[in-house]
Amino acid sequence: MNDTPLVSILMTSYNREKYIGAAIESVLASTYRNLELIVVDDRSKDSTVQIARSYAEKDNRVHVHVNEHNLGDYPNRNQAAAHAKGKYIKYVDADDLIYPYGLELLVHSMEQFPEARWGLCSLDQDEKRIFPFVLSPKEAYEYHYLGTGLFHKAPLSAIIRRDLFNEVGGFKPIRMAGDNEMWHRLAQKHPVLLMQHGIVWYRKHDAQEMTVYHTFREVYRGISSSYLKDKDCPLDKNTSIQILKKQQNLALRAVAKNMLKGKLAQAKQEFSYYRTLG
Repeated sequence: MNDTPLVSILMTSYNREKYIGAAIESVLASTYRNLELIVVDDRSKDSTVQIARSYAEKDNRVHVHVNEHNLGDYPNRNQAAAHAKGKYIKYVDADDLIYPYGLELLVHSMEQFPEARWGLCSLDQDEKRIFPFVLSPKEAYEYHYLGTGLFHKAPLSAIIRRDLFNEVGGFKPIRMAGDNEMWHRLAQKHPVLLMQHGIVWYRKHDAQEMTVYHTFREVYRGISSSYLKDKDCPLDKNTSIQILKKQQNLALRAVAKNMLKGKLAQAKQEFSYYRTLG
């Protein structure tokens, strides 16, 4: 174990008494043993903290912290990272799971490609290459905007060198979309390692915030537009312009479609988005 890097598993929680036990057990069942599990609770009103502390009493790798006041999603992720001591940080949310071999596979892949200080998994099979493989900043943006997509992955699908996370200042406090913004920002200047499915397991349930994903659509589109126009965008200018024009055409079609259906509010929203792309 002394020959393997320490990994900080970060588990943020809020009212997850139904699931946190299984999430913690999945981490502790990892074949990769050199880990610390940091649970940071955001002022839960149920028995989440008590359950987490019961595991800390049995395993000294588990550390439980409770915030003085509720921070919200991405500020709490940053708070959890502030407690980390490992070479790598790996988020496993309190309602998700990691496979027993998952962490071992992630660390082995990252150690094989030290030029990539962050990686994303749970990706569909690539038609040309076997995982894992590294993308340059330009290739990462092309993979996302001209390929099958990349920056939509949740923190559960990421592993990041702690020094890189601290270097870029962690997540920005953007509700729901802090991960999407972070991946855009990291990919501007840092190569990314892509890895396969079957490493983590994402639970779907009625209490999770992703059930209201559609209400944050404009936030995601604003991030996309901003980074495509950014002076540090790794794509060449013509490619960025073509992508923006394609998004403009889609927005105009949405305006017309909503007008025909009498959905004036949605049409106005799409037209507003169209104007931001110009």
